[in-house]
Amino acid sequence: MQDKRDKINTIDQQIIKLLSERRKLSIEIIKLKNEDNSLIRDRDREKKLLTKLIEAGRKSGLESYYVSKIFQEIIGDSIKLQNKFVLDTDNLSETSDTITVAIQGIEGSYSYLTSKLFFGSDKEIVFRKLKNFDEVVEAVEDSSADYAVLPIENTTSGSITEVYDSLTNSNLQIVGEEIFQVKHYLLGLEDIPLNKIKKIYAHFQAARQCSKFLKSLPQAEIVFFEDTAKSVKKIKEDGIKDYAAIASKEAADMFNVMILREDIANQPGNFTRFIICSIQPIKVDERIPAKTSLILATAHKPGSLVDALSVFRDFQINMTKLESRHILGNPWEEMFYLDFQGNIQDQKVKELLDEVVKHTRFLKILGCYPIKDVEKQKWKQPDNFM
Repeated sequence: MQDKRDKINTIDQQIIKLLSERRKLSIEIIKLKNEDNSLIRDRDREKKLLTKLIEAGRKSGLESYYVSKIFQEIIGDSIKLQNKFVLDTDNLSETSDTITVAIQGIEGSYSYLTSKLFFGSDKEIVFRKLKNFDEVVEAVEDSSADYAVLPIENTTSGSITEVYDSLTNSNLQIVGEEIFQVKHYLLGLEDIPLNKIKKIYAHFQAARQCSKFLKSLPQAEIVFFEDTAKSVKKIKEDGIKDYAAIASKEAADMFNVMILREDIANQPGNFTRFIICSIQPIKVDERIPAKTSLILATAHKPGSLVDALSVFRDFQINMTKLESRHILGNPWEEMFYLDFQGNIQDQKVKELLDEVVKHTRFLKILGCYPIKDVEKQKWKQPDNFM
């Protein structure tokens, strides 16, 4: 048995070494692409490469799905690496090995996990763990943090309006987005029957996303907490065996508690879109697919919103989100948050914005940033998407 395991370990080490060498070659390739400004992503080549690899795998007795899944991850990593190289080059990325990231929550929260995913292992992350979204935004504005990581919408519970409110009056710019697959777990101190649970601590959004499951436990009191990971910390500190919390598997590992029930969200595909904000905007190379987010308020006349939105149709630019929000202090007046596929460096987009301005009394660009490329079947707009 041991000699077989030793052989597997040797093969695993070889795979790691080859993946590292492949990454280095990806960087050499993007340097060459930059010299002649050629496309970063060649989808035709990707399809041909996958076809060849699947056929080679089939001859070696490997299932097509298995080979395809592995190499889609590898190719995706290569594209992310090359995009990051171009962005860092264009925006003179900071030379420090450490960045400070402001989040709402503590270690093990979904904002914490998303930050780790977005920034990767290239830099050491120092976290500023804050109580609410306003404090997160203020931390970047007063330069006590380099970036803010904020949840903006979820496929189950919809938009997170508090974040929009925090952004409206801020000077922050969106410089990136990340799609995080949220898997909610019911956690407890001991493996007790679910009908014995008296109290469940949960973040308001997490409770909304798990509402169907919570209805199946009518005896349990739901107590809203400011953060999923803090919910786990709370039951750990209280030490009461019939108290539970809703949080991530990572939070369960961090606080050494038990998983009582897995995947309790209403939808099996539960994703949250996070935005990454900085005080300075970034320039997105036009070879990288980009998204632009903005806030606008239309003129006080009939049909003004239709007129503004029709500009996107006329320019054949795709809107990916449109959300209305009441203007605080101005009853019956609304602002609109809008995302569209396009780069503000593009002349066509500049002309579009010039035309949209004619139909608005206020317009603010929240940021232009690379689109997070995810499979369409994984990410679905929330039910309240307009």
